[in-house]
Amino acid sequence: MTLESAYWKAVLLSLLKPSIPIIQFKPEKRQPPSRSIPVESAWVGIESILADLIDRFHLGTNSCLEFGVEHGYSTVALSSFFNCITGVDTFIGDQHTVNNKDIYDETVSRLAPFKNIQLIRCAFEDWIMQDNNSYDLIHVDIVHTYAATFACGLWSATHSHCAIFHDTTSFPAVKQAVSDIARRTGKTFYNFDESNGLGILV
Repeated sequence: MTLESAYWKAVLLSLLKPSIPIIQFKPEKRQPPSRSIPVESAWVGIESILADLIDRFHLGTNSCLEFGVEHGYSTVALSSFFNCITGVDTFIGDQHTVNNKDIYDETVSRLAPFKNIQLIRCAFEDWIMQDNNSYDLIHVDIVHTYAATFACGLWSATHSHCAIFHDTTSFPAVKQAVSDIARRTGKTFYNFDESNGLGILV
């Protein structure tokens, strides 16, 4: 159970507002990406729905931004579908990661063969203060608190055609934040239940 006060405040406030419908995302096809790396990841399985997601919501495939790279599994999968992907991370973990050592150098080395990936060592708070670009897709997989997910996710939803959020099933705070962002932006909330949950705002 989360003890985060911002989460419980959001839960209570949501009781006074119209509920946000969550539509189950059922992929019509599964397609493995052309690229993958042999690292453990809770994202395994999501890579198979990316092509369907792009087709379903008529997404462009020029630019993708990712908040939360860690070892690079999702980054490489996304790079199979987008011309340019920028990965933003502190690369030192957070309260919800198993390992909190500095993994920047090893991640840069691991992803070096993929020339359309650019890795930036930066906190999401600093990045969103200076980036005014718009992206075809933004992936949010940062520390799984309500406050951080809402702040990063609201910016992401307003700077992309589609924003996706990992861990909506395993972290109630993430799901609540995505629901509140949908309410704030008027976007539709889809949820893919597998692989710890993937929230989709479009």
